[in-house]
Amino acid sequence: MRLRNVPGSRDVIAESRFTMKNPEECRGKWHQVFGNDNPVYVEIGMGKGQFIMTLAENNPDINYVGIEKYSSVLVRAIEKQEEKDLPNLYFIRMEAENITEVFDQGEVAGIYLNFSDPWPKDRHAKRRLTSTQFLARYEKILADDGQIVFKTDNRELFDFSLQQVEEAQWKLLNYTYDLHHSEYVEGNIMTEYEERFVEKGNAICRLVIALK
Repeated sequence: MRLRNVPGSRDVIAESRFTMKNPEECRGKWHQVFGNDNPVYVEIGMGKGQFIMTLAENNPDINYVGIEKYSSVLVRAIEKQEEKDLPNLYFIRMEAENITEVFDQGEVAGIYLNFSDPWPKDRHAKRRLTSTQFLARYEKILADDGQIVFKTDNRELFDFSLQQVEEAQWKLLNYTYDLHHSEYVEGNIMTEYEERFVEKGNAICRLVIALK
């Protein structure tokens, strides 16, 4: 999908008090950034921010960091955050590959991956956010009791992800090929994409994994 460029988006991101300009300086210091000892959860590929902002609003005793690489998308989340001014939410514009440079060992309580880019070509498999390469990165920053929640409407990506979880020897806590017709739908917060897919009747796949 081609994203429309938003003029001035990078300037908005650079000037916003809700974005971390040098996130690597926060590594190992996120509790100081938030000014409390509450757990830190991360969404990688947060889009326009509906999911993570709803979480932050509903859970004031949890800190959230949203990561997005596209300026034209992130700027929309900043606009919403300017209105809500949630104290437990910050944004970072960055590539997911660099996540271990931003978070220290055991610093992240949980990770959300929502409707990630499927990178359909085989040669790009390692770029998928549920590949063994990325799972190795998450292992370096996730707390011992931390979990990863992954949602997608792409069945091929989901099947690939299940295989990668097994290969990486993570613990598969639960999974479903049709979230909205399963026992796991209770408490589910939808992203913008998810709302669109559900309206079309697309089944949403979801898995939850943890370190062994």
